[in-house]
Amino acid sequence: MSKLIPHALLSDIPDLYETENSLDPICHIKLFIANWTWYIIEFSKEDASTCFGYVQGMESELGYFSLEELESTHGPLGLAIERDFHFTPTPFSEVKKLHS
Repeated sequence: MSKLIPHALLSDIPDLYETENSLDPICHIKLFIANWTWYIIEFSKEDASTCFGYVQGMESELGYFSLEELESTHGPLGLAIERDFHFTPTPFSEVKKLHS
């Protein structure tokens, strides 16, 4: 069970590799802290931690990251990573425009 994301939201995210042939996959969840943002496109139903998505930090890239690791990470002043409650699922092409 994730501390950051309710099970109901995680169950709606495609499993790993399900969107690999999609030209413009959907970013389902946005997590953030300070100058870092993670957009989750896929989520491993098997290990309930591995995510694939777009990471905006020192660099911008698509890649894998661990939800478990993000939940244990704290930034400046001890703040934890948060979920953007106002974010709605958005095509990857639109998310990229926000960060260009």
